[in-house]
Amino acid sequence: QVHLVESGGGVVQAGVSLRLSCAASGGLFTIKAMGWFRQAPGKEREFVAAISRSGGNTDYADSVKGRFTISRENNKNTVYLQMNDLKPDDTAVYYCAASWQTASTSRRRSQYDTWGQGTQVTVSS
Repeated sequence: QVHLVESGGGVVQAGVSLRLSCAASGGLFTIKAMGWFRQAPGKEREFVAAISRSGGNTDYADSVKGRFTISRENNKNTVYLQMNDLKPDDTAVYYCAASWQTASTSRRRSQYDTWGQGTQVTVSS
């Protein structure tokens, strides 16, 4: 019964920052690793970042490495994506995801069991 809700998206100019949040409710003790994915129109959903259950390990797609930072609260009910130096290619719907399967970071959609509805990020040049 885990439910995820993303927030923080918007329309911004290239070079600025946004911070996305994902709040989890229900079945919190089933959540292990969490991640962020994004999907642009006409494209498949792609991996952006992941964080282990403890928050001690993170993983990033090459396209966002050095610009984005994923983090989570100690109580494990909220995960964030700090997005710096945004580029037009970052434009997409961003989804958070929770895994019941693994406590380690994962890039595979199949390892995530619960998904949020997404938040739109639009970056203008």
